[in-house]
Amino acid sequence: MLPNFKKSETKLNGASATPRESFATSRSDRTISVLGPDLTVNGDLISKGELRVDGEVQGDIRGVRVVIGETARVTGGVVAEDVIILGHVMGSVRGLRVSLQSASHVEGDVYHQALVMEQGAFFEGRSRRVDNPMADPLAPEVPTLIEKPRLSS
Repeated sequence: MLPNFKKSETKLNGASATPRESFATSRSDRTISVLGPDLTVNGDLISKGELRVDGEVQGDIRGVRVVIGETARVTGGVVAEDVIILGHVMGSVRGLRVSLQSASHVEGDVYHQALVMEQGAFFEGRSRRVDNPMADPLAPEVPTLIEKPRLSS
């Protein structure tokens, strides 16, 4: 006779759930999107959560947290609150917290509030600490119109 194997159940807010469901529920508040090493994207990427890029992107990347993996090649700008770079980026990087890991290769300016650069990281460009690094540098400034007094005839 075979033993009776039952799925173990855990209580989650009064309801029973299998361990897999409880793990999924605990991580539901965090969305992670992955661009695999076999993908090439020509165009901009925008994520409302975490984005991990392991493939090639020719365009700008914007997200809350962006991880550029070791096999990634990005030609364009990267903008996020947290930017972690292990791969190759040719373009500007803008983030509140920017981390250039030892395997990273960055050619472009980095605008940040906090910057970490590990030994072995390649960085060619300017590093600028700014109050709002995520501000769009290409946004047109609204000119102030000063009305000149009109002379009546």
